[in-house]
This record gives sequence, structure tokens and C-alpha cells, in this order.
Amino acid sequence: MDIAPTLCDTDLLRRYDVPGPRYTSYPTAPHFHGGFGEREFREAAAASNGDPIPRRLSLYVHVPFCESPCFYCGCNRIITRDKARGEAYLARLFREIDLVSQCFDRDRELIQLHFGGGTPNFLSPVQLREVVETVRGHFRFGDAREMDLSIELDPRHVTPADIAVLADIGFNRASLGVQDFDIAVQKAVNREQSVEETDAVIQACRANGFRSVNVDLIYGLPKQTLEGFGTTLDIVAAMRPDRVAVYGYAHMPNLFRAQNQIIAADLPDPEGKLALLQLAIRKLTDAGYVYIGMDHFALPDDELATSQARGGLHRNFMGYTTHADSDLIGVGVSAISHVGETFSQNPRDLAGWQAALDEGRLPVFRGMRLSEDDQLRADLIQALMCHGTIPIDALERRYDIVFADYFAESLRKLAPLEKDGLVRVERHRIVATSRGRLLLRNIAMCFDRYLAEPNPVATPRFSRAI
Repeated sequence: MDIAPTLCDTDLLRRYDVPGPRYTSYPTAPHFHGGFGEREFREAAAASNGDPIPRRLSLYVHVPFCESPCFYCGCNRIITRDKARGEAYLARLFREIDLVSQCFDRDRELIQLHFGGGTPNFLSPVQLREVVETVRGHFRFGDAREMDLSIELDPRHVTPADIAVLADIGFNRASLGVQDFDIAVQKAVNREQSVEETDAVIQACRANGFRSVNVDLIYGLPKQTLEGFGTTLDIVAAMRPDRVAVYGYAHMPNLFRAQNQIIAADLPDPEGKLALLQLAIRKLTDAGYVYIGMDHFALPDDELATSQARGGLHRNFMGYTTHADSDLIGVGVSAISHVGETFSQNPRDLAGWQAALDEGRLPVFRGMRLSEDDQLRADLIQALMCHGTIPIDALERRYDIVFADYFAESLRKLAPLEKDGLVRVERHRIVATSRGRLLLRNIAMCFDRYLAEPNPVATPRFSRAI
């Protein structure tokens, strides 16, 4: 996708601003079920080991703890300042790493290790080193030139000295939460963070050889204005992070208790929210960033941009990644795995996760095995989300289908989007137009078979489209 998205019709975008999946997976997590457990996970791992050329591995480590609540947050996290809880958590995490590593042949390379949360740097650099070394003792790390060792950081609780230690451990990518530098917005969401401490972390990452730094922003927050958010965008662009994510805030206080602290009257109206998005697109593209997809931007020489250009971009629970050829293993409370043609998830509650490990079991409490229809639609949605194109010919060959017949109902649902200029339906492919680039989820929803079924309980993976 090499054309910047355009937003020229506020009424059109308002009509398409409906709740929908973010498609970090297909089927999405709410459709996982309790009939898939530890036995099924072990079978999937064994089958993946038996592939003629087994895929490499990616490992996601979930650290759920945060020292204070950010009112906008919908993540699975535990608010505490008791650092002893980190030690207790690690004791069981090491148990899980040992158990899950036994499911995979030792000759399979681990090419990606990512720490998310919560706040991963709730753990001290010493503890993070212990986790990395434990993983290294159970898996075979790939070539250091290819290995991605990444971590999400809260700049309020990390110092340049900490960054030097993280680099020594092997971390080479970092993602920093910013959201907005406007102090009125920060107070409204309970996250006060200075430009100076954020810039110090970015500069420390560069000084210590990190390959990539990502900054996360959110539009649609309480008390956000065009002037204030514009200033934030200018500051971030001047800091020159390799990647910028600009997420839309979804106000769902019935699902996320912390959001009840946000005064609904302080939120921008739909027109104001769209104007904030338009401003972000204009300022970031004017600053030289390439639009990757969904809500992500990258500098032209960043690996996301170059991988997309050569067709190697992939999307999973960690967002956009360049490692399309790997099985994903998730460890820690609520973590999700994608091994072979299966998805599985650990308990979302700490007590359930702990209990399974204390009993010597892999903590898998739900998941699913993908049918051939699931695999077909997953491939279709993956191509759309990563490259803005549905490759009709390739899907027909791969799955031995006649696309127009198989997806007749989906194409019927797509017709209004084509009429609105969001897609072009051609003989050999379906292409998202510049108008449809920011509405990829709406396009994907036309091909989502599960949306026709009774709605499951919503999770953080569902949000407003804009």
C-alpha cells in the first residue's frame, strides 16, 4: 500500500464508524471456546514440529502489572505498586516457559521475543534479564542480526541507565506510550508524562543501538483539541521515532471500569474526532511517514515499510510484524498463541492462570482449531489488512474455489462499499481505494462469517472503526 489514505467525506466516515474487530486474528478471540484446552494445544505443537520445514517461533510475554491506572485503557492489567507481586509472577512464568518449551523441538529457531502488558518495565532490568535468560535456556535464539527482542515501555518509569541495561540484555526494539502531551488531556486520563522524559528514553534507545522505536498516540481522548493534538504530533515527528501508531479511543465504560473516570462530556464529538484523525494523517505523511495500514505509520526505511513493499508484512496479536513465517507462543496471564492452524488463550484472570501452573498444567483455557473456511477467510483478511488488496486469483488456486461463487454473500455486502468508493472490485483482485484505506476493518467485516452469528461478549479487540 503506497498511497496515503484520504478523508474527504465526514458523513461517509460517520456512517462507517461502527464497532468492529481489529483483526489481529481471524476468527477473533471472542469466538475461542472452552472445548480447546491443553491436550489440543500439545497436539497442535506436535503437528507443527512434524511439518516438512517447521516454522520459526515467536514468543510473547505478558506482564500484567501497572503502577497506576490510565483511564482510557482496555488492556488486561493489574494495578499495584507492590513489586513483590512481580517476583511471585515470575516464579510461575518460568514454570510456564519450561512447560511450553517441552512442546517444541529444540532445533526450531526463536526469531522474535516481545514483552507486552500492562507495563513490562514494572519488572526491574535485573528481572527482565532473568526472563530473557530463562527463555534463552529453553529455546534456540535465531541469528542476532535477525532476532527481534522488543518491549513496551512506560517512559515515566524507565531511565536512560535502564535502557543501557536493556540493550546489554539484547533488547533492540522499544514501543513507548505517549497518547498526548497536552497537560489537560493527561490530567483527564490520569497519565501525566513530560516531553523531556519521553525524549530522553528515545535518545537513550538510539544511543544504545536499538533498531527501532515506536511511539503510540491516541485520538478522541477527553479535552483533546486540534491545537493541542497538533502540537503533540509536531513534537513526536521532531523526535523522529521509526514508527508511530495513532489509535482511536473507544469509550466503553460498561466494559472497562477505569473508563468510568472519564467525563463523557469532555470527549470530542464525532466530527471533532474525525478532524483529529485527519490532522494526524496530514502531519505524519507531511513529515515523511508511510502509511502502513489501520493506524500505523513508519519511516520509509523502517522494516515495516520495506517488508510491506516486498509483500512480507504480517499482522497478529502483537500488531504489524515482519515475521510472517513463525508460530506464535504466548506466555503469561491472558496471552494468546497461534500455532499451526489453531489459536489458544491463557486465563484472563491471574488466579486461574496461577492455579493451572501450580497443578503442573499448561494454562490453556480456551481456543479453536481453524476449519478450511476459517483458513481461507483468515488469508483473505490478512492480505487486506497488510496490503490493502484481496488477491482473488491466488486464493482461488490455493483453496480450489470459484471466488465469485464462494463469496457471493460477502460480495453482496461489499457492494455498498464499492458504491461509496471504498473498494474497486476487479476480475483478479479487490483493492481498497485511498478513501477506503482507513476503513479496512469495514471491508474485512464483509468477509467475516462469524459476524452473522449471535454476538459474543465484546473484548478489547473490538472498538469503533474510526
